[in-house]
Amino acid sequence: MGTSEKPSAKEHAERAVHAVKEEVETYRGDEDRPLGGYAILMSIYLTLVGTLSAVAAKRGRPLPRPGAGDLVVTALASHKFSRILSKAAVTSPVRAPFTRFDGPGGPAEVMEQPRTSSRIRHAVGELLACPFCLDLWTVTALVFGLVYAPGLTRLVAGSFAALTGADFLHLAYAKAQQIAEG
Repeated sequence: MGTSEKPSAKEHAERAVHAVKEEVETYRGDEDRPLGGYAILMSIYLTLVGTLSAVAAKRGRPLPRPGAGDLVVTALASHKFSRILSKAAVTSPVRAPFTRFDGPGGPAEVMEQPRTSSRIRHAVGELLACPFCLDLWTVTALVFGLVYAPGLTRLVAGSFAALTGADFLHLAYAKAQQIAEG
């Protein structure tokens, strides 16, 4: 290409791809960060939220105006649901394709590491093994539950919120036993 010729669309695309790859490598440094997998998960999340919002708007479904009670129950339910999904031993089969067992965790919990055989498997493994990461997805599900099936959502969320309270009571009881036994 001469100095007066403009780059072709293909050359622009190749330069853009090269620039993105350089940025990814610079960001990663010496760590294995599955940025492409994260981008796919973000795209799935945004597509789901956009689709559910558009369907709700088209059907004339009112957006919920959650009160303080709904917010507290949603927070407690999301905490418990994401904990069960990401850490409970009995939900290991859900995570197994994306994680590997790393050892026991807290009461009735396991620790797992994401599998790294592909960027998407790595990203999904991180999502499924991290209760903090899952909270966004569970809160979103509960909020859309309030849009589409508020009664059922409140029943399910209330159940998980009660379970959160029961768990804290178990932990407090165990601690009180330890203190009493010296």
